[in-house]
Amino acid sequence: MKKNRTGPDTDDSLQHPIVMFDGVCNFCNSSVEFIIRRDPRGLFHFTALQSDAARSLLANRELNTSESDSILLLENGQLYSSSTAALRIARRLKGWPRLTSVFLIVPSVLRDPLYRLLARNRYRWFGKQDACMLPSPDVRARFLG
Repeated sequence: MKKNRTGPDTDDSLQHPIVMFDGVCNFCNSSVEFIIRRDPRGLFHFTALQSDAARSLLANRELNTSESDSILLLENGQLYSSSTAALRIARRLKGWPRLTSVFLIVPSVLRDPLYRLLARNRYRWFGKQDACMLPSPDVRARFLG
C-alpha cells in the first residue's frame, strides 16, 4: 500500500501533511522530535497511531495490518507507509535529511525490507514507553487528538 484516496480527510489533512506514528515507541517519538526540529515552517502535523484522530483518519482506508508497524504519512489525500512515508517526510525537511529523499528513485520493494527490519525490532533496540508522548506546549497545536 503506497497510496489510497478513499475515505474522508479532515480539513487539516488537506492543509498539512499528517505523520502517524507509534506513540509508545522511543525511536518513533525521537523521530517525531527530529522532524519538528527540522520543520521550522510547521508544515507537518502529528498523531499517534493509538489515537482517536488516527483511527478516524484511517477508518475508511484499506490498511494492511502489517502496516501498523509503519510510520504513515497522509499527504494531499494520499496515504504513504514504510520507507516511502519516511523519505517523503525527509524531502520536506530543512538540512541534510532532505538529501535522503533521493532514495525515492529506488523501488520500495528494495527499500522496505530494511525499513521492516527496523520496525520489527524497534522496541527491542530502542525501548518502549507505557503511554504516548506528551508534546511540549510550543508544538502542542501541531498534534491531533
